[in-house]
Amino acid sequence: MAQIGRRNTLTIIEKSDHGLYLDGGELGSILLPTRYAMPKMQPGNEVDVFIYNDSEDRLVATTEQPYALAGEFAYLEVVSVHPSAGAFLDWGLSKDLLLPYREQGNIRFTEGDGAIVAVYVDEYTNRVVASTRLHNHLPPEKPPYAPNDPVAVLVYGDSPLGYKAIVDKRYRGLLYHAENSGELEPGDQFTGYVKKVHNDGKIDLRRDPAGYGRIDPISERILHELDTAGGRLPFNDKSSPEAIRATFDTSKKAFKQAIGRLYKARRIRIEENGIQLVSE
Repeated sequence: MAQIGRRNTLTIIEKSDHGLYLDGGELGSILLPTRYAMPKMQPGNEVDVFIYNDSEDRLVATTEQPYALAGEFAYLEVVSVHPSAGAFLDWGLSKDLLLPYREQGNIRFTEGDGAIVAVYVDEYTNRVVASTRLHNHLPPEKPPYAPNDPVAVLVYGDSPLGYKAIVDKRYRGLLYHAENSGELEPGDQFTGYVKKVHNDGKIDLRRDPAGYGRIDPISERILHELDTAGGRLPFNDKSSPEAIRATFDTSKKAFKQAIGRLYKARRIRIEENGIQLVSE
């Protein structure tokens, strides 16, 4: 059976003046409007589509890809606010996504704001909607990660220990302050790395991969920047974490390990005011 709020592979039943009708199983036939139909799409063919409700609350299909599916989290922009319904979010489709007032908690959004939301199918209306009550939509299963796996990180808050994050649009994580340099804000997104997965499903994160394996690409980046700059850069172990992150996209700790390794390999000299490339 076709699933609302998800991508589905459905069979074309017939053509009409309005588009193509697809076999939605128990959901009945679902229209793929003409603007999404391609000449190669013929009855009997299968098509990959996303299913949701149109402005008249009818189930429709689209070949467009939303920024988040039902069961995922995303950072979306508020494009309008309705006085009684709630905020409408840009999620990459022609119809905006509703964030009802009841799902906003004590936050009230205005046009242009960014909202970190869970996307889900309301069980009473069968509509795809959004919620800022993220904890209500975390999956029950344990995340399938191993230490040092790369993951997509979306920051949504902070705590005394570190930054709260959504991992791969689905799971809950924490990036400890000790694993990050510089300030982060809700909505920041980047590639992070798994440090540990707890039995309760929470994920400890790193900003950089762990162990000496991470030094090689960082060392290569440092050597590249040195070569580009004519052999010398004004960075050393006294440089600020922010300046290091801006130039090398890594933490100060990883940078110090990398230049130490390059120094031992006699590839650079560490001087009072920077590092110097050693001619081979």
